[in-house]
Amino acid sequence: MTIDVDNDLADALEPGYSDGADDLVEPDDEHSVSLFEGDEGGLEYAQRQTLVALLKQRFISARTHPRDWRVLVEHERLLRSRLNDLFLDLAIDLESEVAWKRQAVSETGSRFPTLLHDTSWPREETLVLVHLRDRLRAGLAGGDARVYIDRDDILGYVASYRPAHATDAAGDEKRARNAVTSIAKAGLLIPTGSEDRFEISQAVEPLLPLELLHELLGALRQANGTAEPDAESLAQSDLFDEDDDEAPVGAATGTDEEDPA
Repeated sequence: MTIDVDNDLADALEPGYSDGADDLVEPDDEHSVSLFEGDEGGLEYAQRQTLVALLKQRFISARTHPRDWRVLVEHERLLRSRLNDLFLDLAIDLESEVAWKRQAVSETGSRFPTLLHDTSWPREETLVLVHLRDRLRAGLAGGDARVYIDRDDILGYVASYRPAHATDAAGDEKRARNAVTSIAKAGLLIPTGSEDRFEISQAVEPLLPLELLHELLGALRQANGTAEPDAESLAQSDLFDEDDDEAPVGAATGTDEEDPA
């Protein structure tokens, strides 16, 4: 089973994915707006670099992209205007220190040309992301400034959704482990001193708004032949906190929210 979601995050979950940052060559004068012959651009090198990061990545954050985050905060209006030129909107959560792009919506309801398109999250990545968001909300609600999770905790959660008829336990575990590695590579699990323990990026929450969580868990339960939870259990779950109604709808809806390959 796959879940429709943004291609930019899906690209980041691909094995061997790299944003190319390690291959960048710094210009002789980083404050110059003319960086190559015939250059008619109006942005300095650092501003262009941040704009490219916004276009290529599902999100940037102060924790995972500190240099780009500083440039974004300092030049927010300028970078927002460049995204607007492409019919994209810039969303910023200053409390979580996370920024992401989304498709702009016309005031008349008509559709703009778009660079974004649909793709799918594999089942295991979907389960990992849902669990990370649940644990993140619970930890933050308990007063934790940073929320941590162990690899075995994630693997156990994924295993709990294994259908009763599944017989390839070794293959299922391998896919779950690969999902953890992929999501860590995407920056949503931040490494710590232990290879089996991670900090959960606060970017997880804006990437998974409430309505998408309902859709994801409903699809997973249907695929596994398990019943939907009743209203009382949903109301008591951190995953479906009513305060999350203000989550940025469109941050990861799986509809026209993805970057070109």
